[in-house]
Amino acid sequence: MSRRIAPEGPGVKVVAVNRRARHDYEIMESFEAGLALLGSEVKSLRAGRADLKDGYGSIEGGQAWLIGVHISPYQFAREGGHEPERARKLLLHRGEIERIRGKLDQKGLTLIPLRLYFKAGKAKVEVALARGKARYDKRETLKRRQAEREMQRAMRHKSID
Repeated sequence: MSRRIAPEGPGVKVVAVNRRARHDYEIMESFEAGLALLGSEVKSLRAGRADLKDGYGSIEGGQAWLIGVHISPYQFAREGGHEPERARKLLLHRGEIERIRGKLDQKGLTLIPLRLYFKAGKAKVEVALARGKARYDKRETLKRRQAEREMQRAMRHKSID
């Protein structure tokens, strides 16, 4: 039951994508959240200097936090700018936070960032509730994708003949 929020179209600039997320996790549900950022972080994001691979989300004290996401310091910031891997507040509605908290209490679910982008000038992050895949699940996914590719290739060649 994945609700897909695809940041596409005019006014959307994708900054970073967590490519390993779909390989390592089974995505259950995704949410779009705003980010509370410092000025130097926004400048750095506009330059495309972010890394989501070690990031995860957490709910503490009724607030959602994004932890472990690396946003490189802005080169021209005064007094060193910001700490690259500080915890950043996720801007979500109270109901969404409670819903996520309830699902995180289930065994094996975690909150991971999928992509970081600007939408209408505002920094947004797509976070997802996900369950980790075992090694054999990853192999199954790769086999299925390869089989689908081969079918598409065969269909393409068949339509040409």
